[in-house]
Amino acid sequence: MKCAPRALMHLLKSYSARWRHAIWGLVLALVWTGSTIAAPTGSQAGKLSEKVRREAKGAAKLDVLVRFRGNPGASERALVRSLGGDVRRQHRSRWMALRVPGRVVAALADNPAVEFVAIDAPTGMTGLEVGRQVADQPGPDVPESGLKGAGVTIAILDSGVARHPEIQTLVAAVDLVGTYDPTFAPETSVDPDGHGTHVAGIMVSNGSRSSGGRFAGVAPEASLVSVRVLNEEGRGTSSTVLAGLEWVLDHKDQYGIRVLNVSLGHPIYEPAAFDPLVQAVDRLWDAGVVVVCAAGNAGNAGHGTIGSPCNSRKVITVGAINDRGTPPLADDFVAYYSSLGPTRIDLVAKPDLLAPGNRIVSDLSPGSYLELMAPSLRVQGDPTNRPGAFEHIQLKGTSMSAPLVAGTAALMLQQDPSLNPGTVKARLMLSARKVAVGDPFATGAGVLDILAALRTSGWVADAPSPRVFCDGAGGQLNVENTAVLWSNPSFPLAALWSGAVLWAGATLWDQAVVSSYAVFWPDATTSGSALLWPDATLWPEATLWPESTLWSEAVLWDEDLLLDVPIESLATLIEDEP
Repeated sequence: MKCAPRALMHLLKSYSARWRHAIWGLVLALVWTGSTIAAPTGSQAGKLSEKVRREAKGAAKLDVLVRFRGNPGASERALVRSLGGDVRRQHRSRWMALRVPGRVVAALADNPAVEFVAIDAPTGMTGLEVGRQVADQPGPDVPESGLKGAGVTIAILDSGVARHPEIQTLVAAVDLVGTYDPTFAPETSVDPDGHGTHVAGIMVSNGSRSSGGRFAGVAPEASLVSVRVLNEEGRGTSSTVLAGLEWVLDHKDQYGIRVLNVSLGHPIYEPAAFDPLVQAVDRLWDAGVVVVCAAGNAGNAGHGTIGSPCNSRKVITVGAINDRGTPPLADDFVAYYSSLGPTRIDLVAKPDLLAPGNRIVSDLSPGSYLELMAPSLRVQGDPTNRPGAFEHIQLKGTSMSAPLVAGTAALMLQQDPSLNPGTVKARLMLSARKVAVGDPFATGAGVLDILAALRTSGWVADAPSPRVFCDGAGGQLNVENTAVLWSNPSFPLAALWSGAVLWAGATLWDQAVVSSYAVFWPDATTSGSALLWPDATLWPEATLWPESTLWSEAVLWDEDLLLDVPIESLATLIEDEP
């Protein structure tokens, strides 16, 4: 028996053996050999992103992010100029955004002062729907806990936040796309795209312009800081997002930022240890900020479609369910667009949990790109008292799921300000409502349960998402046991994930075993269907891969697709799902 499903083989085989061994930190008895991309040689080895190597060929100019071994100064700038390049932005974390001729990328990587060269990738929002007339229906169901997020500040990295009558707790706004305002005055906040305002409303809207407050956010009394990194069409670059993450780190104490929502991303192009965005969110996490990230909307392309920076083991990665607008879990299913784990290259089990993401009604940025492109998605908040007043819009995507979790994190921190990010993540996962049957790389630990999260106890120093790996000797696919990984027996893997999903007929290994892994898919094979669970269903009436899928089995695991999930699949145009 081969040790990994065909899908995971494709996730790894496009990368050199050097990458695989460097990231896993283990010499695994892998059954496949070879690589579709030539391994780097000489002093470039391990210093060039595969994406950079491919795009540099024949490129007149290429935008890259270069990490230097020391803080870049005059000598590094002179190096860039000598190669015919330009410095576009200098970051505080030894990264420098450059535009260089494609032909000099190899020479740049050869320089001993250079640690790594990554692509300055296009980034996009992770939620958008077009082309559907919407019904007048309530927003996400938020149970009453008595907590409103008071005393907690949430930062949002997005397209900005418009001035809206329901968003009254905006305390600072910085624009890294348009004109930089050093005063950070909230009255200067804008959102020409509309995505950021919608996401912000899910977290902090007071619901005052909707009947009975039905469109109120999860934490309406939490303070909000807006960091605009996406343009009027919801697009940006890694270097701009990196600048935004560094801004949050620099100002977290000034504004008391405890939570950060990141409903944007790009495909994974390098190992997490060398990804500039992953490094940045990890620094924020280690500094005490709970980072919540939208998994992405590329799930229809198959497994391994989680985006960056959601591939960080530290952050809370959130996928989407379609809850059909009803409270019971029994009729819910994983939204077809919700990106699937494990993460590319590093093979980390993601998403961490799910939250409603379908047809979420929240605040509208008037005159925004979204309103102009999809006027049929506007919703009247109070048709009786203000007929014809459209101050809300309905969207869907994992962008809408993440702020529900971020808002819940704010409630947890209001209840107990001493909680660290790892404990917030661990409690959210442990308290999530468990599914009976399903794909663990779609469902994560289950569905967000706000009240249960507030009632859950237990403490961990940190809660890294477990890695998945192949046991060459036993022919099994394994995952790290979180009870050992998190140094707390109250958080075993079988408790975080439904026993019916992961552990049917399997047992946890003896905890004396190094790293204490749990057996995962003991009967997995590599032949036959490209789907890991061809017969799996999350709920009886809804399969994980509906027949309407546009990706044939032959295309599902195409290597080019795995290496280059387009940014459009992260900023998905999602239509015709009930």
